[in-house]
Amino acid sequence: MQSLTEKTAFITGAGKGIGRATAMALANEGVNVGLIARTENDLKKLATEIKSLRGRAAYAVADVSDLVQVEAAVAKLTNELGTADILINNAGIGTYGPFLEIDPDEWKRVIDVNLMGMYYVTRTVLPQMIEKKGGDIINISSSSGLRGTEGSSAYSASKFGVLGMTESLSQEVRKHNIRVFALTPSRVVTDLTYKEGETAADKKKFMQPEDLAEYMVSQLKLHPRIFIPTSSQWATNPF
Repeated sequence: MQSLTEKTAFITGAGKGIGRATAMALANEGVNVGLIARTENDLKKLATEIKSLRGRAAYAVADVSDLVQVEAAVAKLTNELGTADILINNAGIGTYGPFLEIDPDEWKRVIDVNLMGMYYVTRTVLPQMIEKKGGDIINISSSSGLRGTEGSSAYSASKFGVLGMTESLSQEVRKHNIRVFALTPSRVVTDLTYKEGETAADKKKFMQPEDLAEYMVSQLKLHPRIFIPTSSQWATNPF
């Protein structure tokens, strides 16, 4: 297994949930972390916490669905931390309900953030990896990207798209020693997956952000000659 020390990672949706847990896990491995999200207070707090543990962190506020904001954010992080070795595409939102009852603007917003946002960030960061002839990209899809369910048309469409983009990009950039991973986790307990009336004991049965972060670290530590293109993560006994 390879060491991650002194590598640089850019993480989207870094302020909360999976993104935050991943930033902390990578910082604990000696990775310099560049944090991207929409809420500055969350980013500032996380960057301060990482620095207090003698880690190196920088942040940039951006809505990933806006290419101009993405390019400015990546430029800022690159200036402060250097070029990226690792990209974690985690930013995402969800809108649920009957197909005909979801407002078209809301439906489009899910695609713009979850799929177009991932495209914009990858498009901006990828040239750095091609130039250094190596890198790792982890795209967070979902079990909803493998199977559509009632009421999840927008979210499932975006996550199916993530898998298609990931598979195609992976084949394209392997010749540059760049690995592109896709994760398709079932429910991870975050603000996005909040369920009314659920108890703390109920939540503990499902995956936590730290569980997925730990898994990503293990993938990144694999020898550079091997990678797992797509993998699913399930809670063992959520019943």
